Amino acid sequence: MGTGITVVGLGSGDPDQLTLGIWKVLQGASRIYVRTKEHPVMNRIAGEGIAFESFDSVYENNGSFSDVYETIARRLVELAASGELVYAVPGHPMVAEKTVLLLREYAEEAGIPLKVLGGESFLDQAFVRLGFDPIEGFQLLDSSDVTVESIRPSLHTLIGQVYDSLTASEVKLGLMEVYPDDHPVIVGHALGVEGEERILRVPLYELDRLEGYGNLSLVYIPKADDESLTIGSFARLHEIVGILRSPGGCPWDMEQTHASIRKNLIEETYEVLETIDDDDPDHMREELGDLLLQIMLHSRMEEEVGTFTVYDVIRGLNEKLIFRHPHVFGDRAAGSADEALKNWDAMKAEEKKRKGASAPEASLLDGVPRDLPALMKAYKLQKKAAKAGFDWEKIEDVFAKIEEELGELREALAEGADSESLKLELGDLLFSAVNASRFLDADPEEALSLVNDKFRRRFRYIEDRLREQGSSPQGSTLEEMDALWNEAKGAEQTK
Repeated sequence: MGTGITVVGLGSGDPDQLTLGIWKVLQGASRIYVRTKEHPVMNRIAGEGIAFESFDSVYENNGSFSDVYETIARRLVELAASGELVYAVPGHPMVAEKTVLLLREYAEEAGIPLKVLGGESFLDQAFVRLGFDPIEGFQLLDSSDVTVESIRPSLHTLIGQVYDSLTASEVKLGLMEVYPDDHPVIVGHALGVEGEERILRVPLYELDRLEGYGNLSLVYIPKADDESLTIGSFARLHEIVGILRSPGGCPWDMEQTHASIRKNLIEETYEVLETIDDDDPDHMREELGDLLLQIMLHSRMEEEVGTFTVYDVIRGLNEKLIFRHPHVFGDRAAGSADEALKNWDAMKAEEKKRKGASAPEASLLDGVPRDLPALMKAYKLQKKAAKAGFDWEKIEDVFAKIEEELGELREALAEGADSESLKLELGDLLFSAVNASRFLDADPEEALSLVNDKFRRRFRYIEDRLREQGSSPQGSTLEEMDALWNEAKGAEQTK
């Protein structure tokens, strides 16, 4: 007795659509197994006296669809070892049929011949009954994969395997990430099956309120070119920036270069930081958009000369994130933030090694951007040196160093040192103060920002009070302003 598996498709549901070749295979088969008997064609097969066994019990004994499909595929390989068999599935064997994909893999491993015969899929009936041509642009999604990343409104979209109201609810929530709540959608039940077909057009919010979902149900959203549906996509952003930079676009955008908008990148970054300090989510959203625009513009400039695109930027970032998080995407472990940071640094060093950076040329201080603000740069340089043991033992040593540098600055000033020497002495003092910030676990940029805000607030108080008195800072004495400063300080302390 030979071995082998023949997979046949039972079509979309109408027995009259079953191909003659597949009908002959079913009539001549000695052993037939079906994934489920819950399919309209099965009544015709049973009525013709053709015996079969179904795997419906597997659904009852497994907790997930993936387990069901795995069990069925492996069971079929075991059964085929004792002789030829036919495995029948709804629709087309290669359309939304996970068991067949698994079966192709397992049969090959076991050395069992596998033959797949087509059949009408639910797609055939969808194209006919819903009346659209897939050449216009079409995507097929599984009900479990309806996400903002996968949805493309510019394509005709079919969502299959919408088995029940719970699944319809999950589909609805996914679609609402892109479409308005009242966007029209179409639900199709048993398309092409005489006496059972139902096609319903409903607003999206009613999708899970309908009855009648089952194995032959799907959801269809016609393609739409509505700007409101695509305006939230990254692809549309890329397109808009390209239009702005193209002939006939915006004259200002077309003239810009990396150098001309360099300062914009810094300014937008600090505007984002301001919204973070102010805990202002609405403005943060806007400012993050402005910052993203700078990235898009710089990337577009390189795309125009053929070096890279913004999608290359994203690809590189994704690769870096995966590589530097082996405790998430690999086999390393990290039970704390410190351990995760150690993994990050280790993988970062491995990246440099793979890029050919030789050990003698590398420095422990590498990786600190040259153009960082000086205070932030000092903080990062000191942290890197401290990791190598080049650091003070206690904060009292830092205070002593600050006093020493302050004394040297005073001495240089008293001796009439030139401006460059005074600048270096002042830099030493500031650098030592940054050391204190590390021991206090306080970011010096944040600390100075707080003081800047405090100064701005108190000086504004002085201006307001003087204005009430009919005066101004320019028309007041230092003593008068100092008194108001102390007044502002006292008012803050009583709050």
